Amino acid sequence: MGLAATWTTGPLATGIGAAVTAVYTLVADNMRPQRSRSHAGALLRTTSGGIPRCGQLVRPELAGVHPADGQLDRSAPPYVERDAEPVLRAALARDDFVLILGESTAGKTRLAYEVTRALFPRHAFVRPLNRSALAAAIEEARRSKRAVLWLDDLENYLGADGLTSSMLAGLLQGRTDRAVVLATMRSEEYRRYDAREESRLTGSDRDAWRVEREVLDRARKIRLARHWSPAEQQRATRYQADPRIRLALKSCDRFGVAEVVAAGPELLAAWENAWAPGANPRGAAVVATAVDCRRAGLLRPVSRQWLQELHPPYLVERGGPDLQPEPFEEAMQWACKAAYATSGLLVGNYSQGYLAFDYLLNKPGLSPVPDHLWEALLTRVDPTDAYDMGLVAHQANQLSRAVAALELARSGGAAGADYLLAIAVGDRGWPRQAVGDLEDVVRRRRAELGWCHPDTLAARHQLAFFRGEAGDTTVAAAAFGELVVDTTAALGPNHADTLAARHQRAYFTGEAGDSRTAALQLRTLLADRLREEGPDHPQVLATRRSLIWFSSLTGTLADAQEELRLLLRDARRCLGPDSPHTLAIVSTQAVFAARAGHAAEAAAAFGRLVTDRSRVLGTEHPHVIHTRLQRCQALLSQGRTTEAGEDLAQVLRDARRVLEPGHRHIDLASDMLDELRQG
Repeated sequence: MGLAATWTTGPLATGIGAAVTAVYTLVADNMRPQRSRSHAGALLRTTSGGIPRCGQLVRPELAGVHPADGQLDRSAPPYVERDAEPVLRAALARDDFVLILGESTAGKTRLAYEVTRALFPRHAFVRPLNRSALAAAIEEARRSKRAVLWLDDLENYLGADGLTSSMLAGLLQGRTDRAVVLATMRSEEYRRYDAREESRLTGSDRDAWRVEREVLDRARKIRLARHWSPAEQQRATRYQADPRIRLALKSCDRFGVAEVVAAGPELLAAWENAWAPGANPRGAAVVATAVDCRRAGLLRPVSRQWLQELHPPYLVERGGPDLQPEPFEEAMQWACKAAYATSGLLVGNYSQGYLAFDYLLNKPGLSPVPDHLWEALLTRVDPTDAYDMGLVAHQANQLSRAVAALELARSGGAAGADYLLAIAVGDRGWPRQAVGDLEDVVRRRRAELGWCHPDTLAARHQLAFFRGEAGDTTVAAAAFGELVVDTTAALGPNHADTLAARHQRAYFTGEAGDSRTAALQLRTLLADRLREEGPDHPQVLATRRSLIWFSSLTGTLADAQEELRLLLRDARRCLGPDSPHTLAIVSTQAVFAARAGHAAEAAAAFGRLVTDRSRVLGTEHPHVIHTRLQRCQALLSQGRTTEAGEDLAQVLRDARRVLEPGHRHIDLASDMLDELRQG
């Protein structure tokens, strides 16, 4: 067998395993605050020094909206129409001074920004950046033909040298439809001007309070609730493709959607700053512990005792005593202190336990959950917790952790743990063991539920898949043929499980040697999936990939390469560059390069893919081992035998360490190494 021709097909060429197969504009970028030396004229201006028009503000951050994820270089989350928007529009049509009230992070500024741009695109947008610039802002608005005076966080413009009712009158009097003052204010601040507060003040404090109260009395007030109504939540579901909206919707039973999106940067900054020596480093370590408990899959709140026991390694990693950590009691008080209406870095109490605030889980650059926390949790959690942790680990492709957690869950009797454990074992590279375990699951489910119960059908699907992965491709194809019939009868022809069974039937038919039949089956499946799921669905992309592969074995390679190029473009657009689906397409593209005789191009592509798959899946994943073997094949095709031999020997050692004895990757590595040594 020629080494250059040993390109394996397998799931790395056409599928990717059981679990998966089932700008800012130039105008905005050139707009920035312009400050004089005295800051007296600190207004938002363009780089040319002019005052922007409202329609030019394509970045909501320019109006004071919190940067999403704390990052100015990311686009803002999609705007979701609020129930208060029609009320605000009507108020701005009648009144020249409108004040939006609401709790912190209710979404006041974003609402005002969107409505302002819609109603007043040609008005000058006059935004003072501090109280000392207020007089200059009012003068600028007075000189403008049409202007919106923007006072985000109105409380910052009240008080000494601040806004007065006479200043408002001088700007607005006689300027119908020419000037509007639009302001926002936190409910917590507005409550300071309740009539009951006046009795607590004396002398000059009471006089100043009355001046400020007169300003507020002048405004038409619109209240914005922090918690979103069912109608608002329904509108938000249209934008679930944005991960920030999706996360916020998951938390809207406890927090406002805008609160989750907008409070995050403040909370993240507080957490990061707390690591400084003498600040709140122990509090930061406690928060890190709670964050990683959630990231590890522990869904329930963590007790105070666990936080106390589990946080010290985080302190040690950052410097230990050199950080001058505060006492644990003080650390907990700091971590639980609400930054806004209801949310601190930790949410909960002594009796119920504590959860890290949802937004912290998406902090950019978080390191993987450390081994010390994972191992400590496994000694403490109950079987149900272990099941949750195993599920999360499996979904994150941390297969060794998934197996460890699910073994604990199964031994403790957690329902369904045996089934999920078998899948994790198979995905980890032990398909024969998975087959044995799944045979037991299928027998039990058949006896308890029947042969065509959905749960039995799901177990049969996984059993057939791992039979194919273990090398019995003909048996697997036949099993999936039976499953297609039974799933169609039980669930319907367009059910996702039926479509998945059809995909695997075609895949293993091709793997068993009948590429033409596989391509015909996949072409029919693709038409049905396009109709049911749409062109951008991950399974549609997976079906296209499999069809391209099997068609290439009987058709023209150049045509297949062009189709694959278009598929890769679509996958990167729909799924992103690091999706397992996308990486599988990249793998097929490298194989095509090798088959076309471009060994150097293939070797370089497989080298990059080893890096990318190692980052996404971990270095011990079977897909990574297979990609390393494919790189060795490309090196041998180039005649780089010394380098290939060294790499092959290391791959074989790693494969024997992590994969099942007799695994096809081990056999392939052994055969390649033997052939290389023989000549």
